[in-house]
Amino acid sequence: MGIVFGGIAPHGFPLIPDLSDTAEGALRTRAALQELGRQCAESGADVVVIAGPHGVRVDGFVALSGTGRAAGTLAWNGRAVEMNVPIDISLTDEIVDRARASNIPVVVTGFAGNRREQSVLPLDWGMLVPLWFLGHDRNIPGSGDVLSRTPEENDGPSVVLVSPSRLLPWQSLIDFGHAVAEAAEADGRRIAFIASCDWAHTHQDSGPYGFHPLASEIDARIVDMVERDALDELLTIGEQDASAAAIDGIWQALMLQGVLERAPMDGELLSYEAPTYYGMLVASWSAS
Repeated sequence: MGIVFGGIAPHGFPLIPDLSDTAEGALRTRAALQELGRQCAESGADVVVIAGPHGVRVDGFVALSGTGRAAGTLAWNGRAVEMNVPIDISLTDEIVDRARASNIPVVVTGFAGNRREQSVLPLDWGMLVPLWFLGHDRNIPGSGDVLSRTPEENDGPSVVLVSPSRLLPWQSLIDFGHAVAEAAEADGRRIAFIASCDWAHTHQDSGPYGFHPLASEIDARIVDMVERDALDELLTIGEQDASAAAIDGIWQALMLQGVLERAPMDGELLSYEAPTYYGMLVASWSAS
């Protein structure tokens, strides 16, 4: 089938219900992520390819996990969730082959054990938070115990983990999206592509990056692009402005644009808000 679903998802810790009852003021974003998960499940996606900014990165390359699994834990105000997900090795390798054939610099990363099927990569929050809403919440209905399932019982979709270097030319990230779509079509299963993105981190003086007036301006431009299905206009945002606003989403969103150029789908903005110092946007793309 190839690509059947796409999305943009934020990755703030308190969005996961088991970590915060209030989502620290981002309840609209949490509800939108739950809707994103519902839509992704409805698409029947067998594999989720997720690109995020906080995983293992290699300067000048797109890095893909070459391990058999990825696992991690998030803690927030005395509460914790953990996740252990299977890496889809066959689709990972197909994407790597397609990217290299197009002269896109990619690298496959390992961790710990040398036997691929026995190796486990650390799972960062940029991947873990969206995946929680995309079939890997590991909750047993009614139990309230998020830690009681074994990895074997974590029956969500297999995943491909992608981490782009910010040193790459932006066009090469779009080209990588083309490779993902082509690999998905060759694979034959139903594949989702998720860009894990937070946006401007300079909305408030009290935040760790301070205030910059570009924060609201750039986030408004991103919202407009999503509403008009015009992610190709991401290329009009200058790298200096992206740095000044401290956004971390543009690189993964450019990959999504590349996917959509090969597998066109209809987009829907599900939410945008900036309840603290950074902006969060949720959007979905599906076949009409």
